[in-house]
Amino acid sequence: MTLRDCSIESIVVLRALQLGDMLCSIPALRALRAAYPRAHIALVGLPNAADFVRRFSAYVDELLPFPGLTAFPEQTSRETELPAFYGAVRKRRFDLALQLHGSGAQSNGVVRQFGARLEAGFVPDPGQGVPGWHMEWPTDLPEPLRYLALLRHLGLPAENAALELPLFPGEDLAARALLDTEGLNPDRTVLVHPGARLPSRRWPADRFASVISALAKEGWEVGLTGAADEFGIVDDVLHQCSVPAANLCGSTTLGELAALLTRVRLLISNDTGVSHVAAARGACSLIVACGSDTRRWAPLDRRRHHVLSVDLPCRPCMHRRCPIGHPCALGVTVEQVLAHARRALQTSESPPLRAGSGGEYARPASSASTLLSGSTSWGSASGAR
Repeated sequence: MTLRDCSIESIVVLRALQLGDMLCSIPALRALRAAYPRAHIALVGLPNAADFVRRFSAYVDELLPFPGLTAFPEQTSRETELPAFYGAVRKRRFDLALQLHGSGAQSNGVVRQFGARLEAGFVPDPGQGVPGWHMEWPTDLPEPLRYLALLRHLGLPAENAALELPLFPGEDLAARALLDTEGLNPDRTVLVHPGARLPSRRWPADRFASVISALAKEGWEVGLTGAADEFGIVDDVLHQCSVPAANLCGSTTLGELAALLTRVRLLISNDTGVSHVAAARGACSLIVACGSDTRRWAPLDRRRHHVLSVDLPCRPCMHRRCPIGHPCALGVTVEQVLAHARRALQTSESPPLRAGSGGEYARPASSASTLLSGSTSWGSASGAR
């Protein structure tokens, strides 16, 4: 018996990860919905994934906020709440529990607590795979392709790897208004995002400042973006710039930032969630990847998205702060970033193409989308759990 032989009316999916990770799972969630168009699909995710679920209501019907585990670093764990949470999920009697949270080393134990009739997902060790149900964790695939491979292993059609990020009505208009207020011409604007959830993922502020100053002197207009708790990071960069730049930190919702990226010429950022937002909207980007696993997290379209990194034996880094002087960040020079930025600005289209198959607007939500609550909304997972 395979999954395709089973009647599935309700599915619970575990993926309690940050925004960038969630966007990388959209191709798999889209394929899952196509395979089960009438099923009720619930996401066990981070509490801050409510906006994500509203935007992708075509694929996900409900958010079940996960209390967290100490082994999962994405949130402050509230393990005392887990028994009640597991009990409530078991009462739902889901037909299928799908593990999309990593290799399964820790997360398969969580999925077993859901009490679903059937379970499927990744397994961490060779020999644990079960054809049609459990797939050995592939270490050599980019994140979106990894989960499409899992669905194919389950016998479901899953080929379209395009990311997407639909907007709510009014967000594009708000983005245009913000550009007008700041006096930024989108055809001449570069957005710079110097923050990241982990300090080990951040390129130095003085180098961002040098890039901004050089581009501004060449006639480009620059705006700095960031989540509400990244004001300090953005201010540090601004104070080291030799030219004025617009401070857009904390001024946008997720959708408004996505709309900004769609309109401007280029994003320069660390390897963090905003890079996946750019990929989902078809915006051109230049990513400085400090410490991350670029094979896993780099955008698939290398024509529109350029990734700069230094190959070191300590990658991927699991440290919050680098204990050896941050060679992966210091190995990427200002001159390299400027050279790639100039090349991208010469060849990028204006306005950028839009990617994804989800259309321009999300299904209307019952309430307005929330402001980004902080940089924790942007980070990418660094390990397999």
